[in-house]
Amino acid sequence: MNGCLFCKIAAGEIPSTKVYEDEKFYSFLDINPQAKVHALIIPREHYADMAELSKKDPALAGKMLKTACLVAEQLGLKNGFRLITNTGADARQSVRHTHVHILGGEELSDRMG
Repeated sequence: MNGCLFCKIAAGEIPSTKVYEDEKFYSFLDINPQAKVHALIIPREHYADMAELSKKDPALAGKMLKTACLVAEQLGLKNGFRLITNTGADARQSVRHTHVHILGGEELSDRMG
């Protein structure tokens, strides 16, 4: 999608610190980390949010979850990690391209917000 920040990152038009990539997904470190380790995983194809992705391509949504766990393993998050996806304005989704946050590397707060 034209103008989408994450589409540009996945295409290599905007620099990022790559963690993982394959033909379907791209993962990179968050520029404003909320934990010791904070990466994002995005599908290369544009979907506005997880609700849209799960309706249009549920198999890809499942692969995204599996790949997020693979990325967490590659990041060395052996003691655990948190996966978060924000969907829509009330959830404070800041970029309208579905993405999953992978947080870990330390004991995280027991609060979700």
